[in-house]
Amino acid sequence: MANITASMVKELREMTGAGMMECKKALAEADGDMDGAVDVLRTRGLAAVAKKAGRATNEGTVMALVSEDGKTGALVELNCETDFVGMNEKFKAYAEKIARAAVANKPADLDALKASEIDGETVEAVVADCIHVMGENTQLARFATLEADAVCSYIHMGGKIGVLVSFATEGVDTTAAEFAQCGRDVAMQVAAVDPIATSREDVDPAVVEHEMGIYKAQAAESGKPEAIQEKMATGRLQKFYKEQCLVEQAFVKNPDQTVAEYVDSVAKQLGGSIKVTGFKRFALGEAAE
Repeated sequence: MANITASMVKELREMTGAGMMECKKALAEADGDMDGAVDVLRTRGLAAVAKKAGRATNEGTVMALVSEDGKTGALVELNCETDFVGMNEKFKAYAEKIARAAVANKPADLDALKASEIDGETVEAVVADCIHVMGENTQLARFATLEADAVCSYIHMGGKIGVLVSFATEGVDTTAAEFAQCGRDVAMQVAAVDPIATSREDVDPAVVEHEMGIYKAQAAESGKPEAIQEKMATGRLQKFYKEQCLVEQAFVKNPDQTVAEYVDSVAKQLGGSIKVTGFKRFALGEAAE
């Protein structure tokens, strides 16, 4: 039997919003396993899908950069010791330089990015210079790149969250102000709502199977006939897709339409087609979890 500590109960409560006693019981039932305890609470209808955000304490900045032709984007997370340095414009300039290196060199992994060059020096040397100038331990935590017909970016709260969104376009002027606004709106949606996938086809089958297992367990507790239980579980899975898949989510700026419907309306206005094909979202500190 696992030792259930007060800090474990507190963490589960913060993740799920369930009561202290329910959290304690769920942890005991799951033998101290946090993910298992979340599932226990969800089966009992005491918790929604829990996201493990906001638990890390890393400072620094997330930087997003898109190439001049608008077809390649990079996200970079550069960590430091204090928020004071993380919000400093000099520090952000180092992060931007590293993002430029990621766009220009399209490295395969973090080691390749550190070894790549920008303005005649390696990214590793850029980080070392940052440490020397800013006087704080600095780490290049991670990066991501996206390539497509068009890539748009958004930075939230001065570098706390960074987003890239990729689009497939046909017959659309991607330099038009309407397209730029659309790209920014979709990227803001990702920042605000934190979807797990672009569309339902992109959701990991293991995640779907896991969710369906919980919905079937919830339905079984209703005591209704099996055929109705199946319909209840399927209905809950459809709701999961609408809440978790970007293109099916209610558009934050106009909840009467989905993100896909909003994008289609802009495409119609511009006389072509636009499709959201992917996204990357970094929240400061989550890489350290």
